[in-house]
Amino acid sequence: MGISMLMCTQTQPLPNVLTRGLMMDIFNPHRHKDKVVFVMGATGTGKSRLSIDLATRFPAEIVNSDKMQVYKGLNIVTNKITEEERRGVPHHLLGIVNPNADFTANEFCDKAALAIGSIVSRGHLPIVVGGSNSYIEALVNDEASKFRAKYECCFLWVDVSMPVLHSFVSDRVDRMIENGMVGEVRKMLDTNNVDYSRGIWRAIGVPELDKYFREEAYLDEGTRSRLLEEAIYEIKRNTCRLACRQLKKICRLKNLKGWKLHRLDATDVFRKHGTEADEAWERLVAAPSSVIVCEFLFGGRRRVSFQCHGRGLHHCSCH
Repeated sequence: MGISMLMCTQTQPLPNVLTRGLMMDIFNPHRHKDKVVFVMGATGTGKSRLSIDLATRFPAEIVNSDKMQVYKGLNIVTNKITEEERRGVPHHLLGIVNPNADFTANEFCDKAALAIGSIVSRGHLPIVVGGSNSYIEALVNDEASKFRAKYECCFLWVDVSMPVLHSFVSDRVDRMIENGMVGEVRKMLDTNNVDYSRGIWRAIGVPELDKYFREEAYLDEGTRSRLLEEAIYEIKRNTCRLACRQLKKICRLKNLKGWKLHRLDATDVFRKHGTEADEAWERLVAAPSSVIVCEFLFGGRRRVSFQCHGRGLHHCSCH
């Protein structure tokens, strides 16, 4: 039985004139607020990919706002971006917290504010990326409005049609299993005291596999295989449910809280494969986002244009 299809390029940097312009703008004495870019979206929509694209086009550093990726360990389960995928871009709040600890929204706000301040002090653009919208909301809409008073925010929302995303999420879980997720969870469970209400143990994939681990030693091979398939099915279903909840929260921020979100529809990207998918990503997500960020940073003083030919940017200009 399926869950609605089992339901939920490297790019070239912008020219030196843009990098120099950003540095000059950051240190402009007439500038009233520092600027922060947020990359939002449901799980699996390509937030990390977009953040890297932007950070290789602008002098930027990335602050993780995913509440599971902030913990140490379970890199496959939590789908942490790899060192190779980071392409040398500095990342903050990624894999820094004890897996048994509770990392609250208040703690996130404190550490994120420090990281953002540090990034700005180096003349770089902070890019906050992650699917934990409750963390982002707590940071931006703090009670005293300190963040909004200090920073101007640009919100990029990578959106994918739910049926298409659900199919992708199902395939991604299969790849995670192939990459060793079951063994990764087993090893962590064997070496830690587990409380499924705390820390990294709330991550989708851990409780679903726990039942399998508890019973596998007493079962024949056929029953073990069936039980593992059931656990994988539950992981896929719960991941799709998470994507739906995340989308609802984003819509609430947009429609009820009045956040100005720049929606980037990546659905067509996920319907394609290989080079065609890369070209669609550049055309529909990466290049438009770069334009939005350039206008956010420089306002009417500069205009950026991109011409996309194949993979990457054939030409871009900012003037």
